[in-house]
Amino acid sequence: MDTTFSKKEKINDFIIENRHIFQNKLLSEAVTVAPKINEILQKGNINLLENAEKLSLYVVENKEDQLIKFAQQEGIIWAKHALTLALKLEWVQVIRRTIWHFLYHFDELNGNSRNRDDFFELEKMINNRLDKFINNFFISYSNYKDDLIKSQRKLVEHLSVPIIPVSKSVAVLPLIGMIDGYRIKIIEEKALIEISNLRIQRLIMDMSGIADMEIDVIDHFIKVLNAISMMGCKPILTGLRPELVRKMVHAGISFEEKAETKGTLQQTLWEYLSKDQPY
Repeated sequence: MDTTFSKKEKINDFIIENRHIFQNKLLSEAVTVAPKINEILQKGNINLLENAEKLSLYVVENKEDQLIKFAQQEGIIWAKHALTLALKLEWVQVIRRTIWHFLYHFDELNGNSRNRDDFFELEKMINNRLDKFINNFFISYSNYKDDLIKSQRKLVEHLSVPIIPVSKSVAVLPLIGMIDGYRIKIIEEKALIEISNLRIQRLIMDMSGIADMEIDVIDHFIKVLNAISMMGCKPILTGLRPELVRKMVHAGISFEEKAETKGTLQQTLWEYLSKDQPY
């Protein structure tokens, strides 16, 4: 392996001119990452060696804007392809050590002697820029993951609010599981849109799968019932559980003025479908 450096007057030119030594140094330092370089390239079209050189040049040339933009792009790409933060952190530390290795040989070849103050100023500058890259990478990675989780949750919540037409004017909305502040907003949005799209005149909301709701969610649910009525649709509640009814009674809350209440979904379907044509 050729480790003879070619002399250059500028550190950025020195890194570019000695690219093969730069890459070999990276690979020798990266115990965990090196065996996965080809896998990462195939999985996400991410060339770690080229990107390491690009980051190093941004650092030594003090191109802060490009460094931050590059960090943000890298964060999105790594998150999109589900590459781990541990691998990235190790790789950046390898780049940090390699930059210092090159700075040492650059000074040696050019006869540069730095005093103590100059050295610590350089150390602060180089490490601060790399830390800035890491911080912006992590923020971008985290934001992408958070947005992905939110979009997936919204999709799941929309699928968990199925409005099922059972006749030309009657539809059923079975509610199951925990209803929190976020989910009640999804229920409100989905119900109003589907009432408009399907021209629903009666919406049967079966609550037999809801054991409990917090008081603030119950208050919001009452507003949803009001909104349904304002759309010209009659809300009908079935299957109210004793635990939920008890909580409402003690809190002085009632659905009676907002919606018709029935015992079971089966009873209600039989009653209303006998009045309507099948869908």
